[in-house]
Amino acid sequence: MEAETLSATQSIDFSILALFFRATLTVKIVMIILMISSIWSWSIIIQKFIDFKRANQKNRLFQDAFWSGEPLDELFEQLGSRPDGDSEAIFMAGMIEWRQSHRKDGALIAGSQARIDRAMNVALSRASDKLSSGLYVLATVGSIAPFVGLFGTVWGIKHSFEQIALQQSTNLAVVAPGIAEALLATALGLVAAIPAVIFYNKLSGDAEKIIANQEGFADEFSMILSRELDRI
Repeated sequence: MEAETLSATQSIDFSILALFFRATLTVKIVMIILMISSIWSWSIIIQKFIDFKRANQKNRLFQDAFWSGEPLDELFEQLGSRPDGDSEAIFMAGMIEWRQSHRKDGALIAGSQARIDRAMNVALSRASDKLSSGLYVLATVGSIAPFVGLFGTVWGIKHSFEQIALQQSTNLAVVAPGIAEALLATALGLVAAIPAVIFYNKLSGDAEKIIANQEGFADEFSMILSRELDRI
């Protein structure tokens, strides 16, 4: 009897593809959702690494030019109407407000410093939102995927018990396939969740460093303009 059971079990295909196709519709849907979530997470992770590297390079190049001693008006004219990088956008927002704060006779409009700071804060907020976009998806996948996989497992085990009741047999050949299919859902949930959590923490830290650098630049630029305002 045991030999027959072992032989029947060994004849069953336990490959991942076979387990997927043998699973119930509900478990298949769960697996598809988890696979899509995993692919979506990895696309965000790869894109964010590219975006952060590009942002660091652009910020470094512009800030080097900013601190090179070149007159701010000349630097502003060189940039044109479309800033290429977040530090450039912050600089242009401040410079545009700085220029608009002067009357035709050269005098300053009251409250210039506050308006300049607000304009740069708006540009800084946009840069921060752009850097953080997509990270919430990683956080969501990392926190929910294990539970979605667990739901698929519970549903699959329920189906296995139903098969035991219908066939009135606890034979391993009856039980094993259903349990294997059910556990595959949990495995897929972990495969989706673990990288999402790891890279969410990594990318969140990188985003905070870039934002801190931009905030520091905005504060230094604001102090420079404040000194210019005091001289007028």
